[in-house]
Amino acid sequence: MTAQAHTGRHWTHLKSWPLRTKLVLVTMALLTVIAAVLGGVVYATMNSVLTRDLDAQLRQANHRAAAALGNLGGPGGPGGQGTSPDYRGQSLGTLTVVVTNGGTLTLAAVLNQDGQYSTLPTSDLSKLALLSTTPDAYRPGAVPVTRQLSVGDYRLLASATPNGVVVTGLPLAGNNSALGALVLSTLLVAGSALVICAVVGTWLIRRTLRPLAQLSAVAGHVADAKLDVGEVALTVRVPSEATDPDTEVGSVGHAFNRMLDNVGGALAVRHASEMKARQFVADASHELRTPLTAIQGYSEMISLTEELSEQGKESLSRVRSQAQRMTGLVEDLLTLARMDESQQVQGRSVDLVQLAVDEVMEKRAQDQGHDWRLSVPAGTVDAWVDPARLRQVLVNLLTNAQKHTPGGTKVEVAVEVTEDGRPVLRVSDDGPGIPDELQPEVFSRFTRADKARTGGSTGLGLSIVQAIVQAHGGQVSLDSRPGKTVFSVELPPAGSSA
Repeated sequence: MTAQAHTGRHWTHLKSWPLRTKLVLVTMALLTVIAAVLGGVVYATMNSVLTRDLDAQLRQANHRAAAALGNLGGPGGPGGQGTSPDYRGQSLGTLTVVVTNGGTLTLAAVLNQDGQYSTLPTSDLSKLALLSTTPDAYRPGAVPVTRQLSVGDYRLLASATPNGVVVTGLPLAGNNSALGALVLSTLLVAGSALVICAVVGTWLIRRTLRPLAQLSAVAGHVADAKLDVGEVALTVRVPSEATDPDTEVGSVGHAFNRMLDNVGGALAVRHASEMKARQFVADASHELRTPLTAIQGYSEMISLTEELSEQGKESLSRVRSQAQRMTGLVEDLLTLARMDESQQVQGRSVDLVQLAVDEVMEKRAQDQGHDWRLSVPAGTVDAWVDPARLRQVLVNLLTNAQKHTPGGTKVEVAVEVTEDGRPVLRVSDDGPGIPDELQPEVFSRFTRADKARTGGSTGLGLSIVQAIVQAHGGQVSLDSRPGKTVFSVELPPAGSSA
């Protein structure tokens, strides 16, 4: 099932996300975490190596500066006595601060591009003075420290000499530049790798999960198939490339095909059994017509030729009544058998208005116990039907209303036309209605409202109605509640065929 198929999906709900989306996101999240951890480790390692190398250079520079100051007989330089110390040999950007034993700041400068010392701003002197006057800062084996100065970040180291304290610093600009380049290259490489992994992973996951989509399509086709009646051929199967039992997804497809084979076989057996039962009913009905006709004939002959007592006449009347009822049942069974054998009907244009008028008038003449009504439009409403079959539909619906409603019930036959031009025949009554539990199976064969008292009903009338209407390409529906029951028969318009 694809994402497009669920237009109402809430993407804020993780459970509603497609499996392939979850797999891609989880994979990308794991790769992002791995890249971040790896990048952090590389950054920390690179920073440690660069800092260690810079500290080694710083100690050498500090040693040179301390040696230059310690070799003097006394303080020198500006404001001092004796010879000025020589700080040559230092690299560009080296910071040097010299504080004599008397606490005099004799030098606080950075070696510039011209090989000359540039005096540090006053704002930096407090930081450097604090470092130079801290005993722990220049004890043997002192660890360099990092300070942020106006001229940039510096790695600083202080050492004591007989003539004073010297503080030496090397810029961290080179280290920071190298680390910045490392971060940029790591982000570019990791980002490119994640994009490639996302594209390749999405393609690979889609390809891997494609059998599930094929299985879903097959399952949807089977779910939409009508399996309850008639001959069913489940020819659809999961493609062979999606049924490899050695893979997890393929094993599901393989099992699904086996299930379809089993279901298809069961449906074939069910259809064969159903056809045998229908054939038996058809054959039995045909065979019963002859003896029933004979029973009715001999009953008529006995009533005309023999002198019978009152009890004999009553018994003979019951025989004839039951024979007629049996004959009606046989005819109904034969009708259903013929509809099962062939759903083709010989249709022609029939005026539903005239048909409704004829049947309602006939019912009024036969039964004055019900209030028979008629609601038809002016003019004609033509449908493409077999007139004899459609008349049987209307007769069965009217007879059903007559049998299952009390005297005085209003029964109305209406002819209408839908918005799309399809004619509709409605039979409604204001009787007690059909029980809710009976409505789902009201069109099933041998369904009776009262199984204890059948009232002469065979339970086949509405089954015949549905079979005839469906054979015409129409549909019949029921809407029933206490005080209102409506059977609606929608038929193809004139000029069409089922």
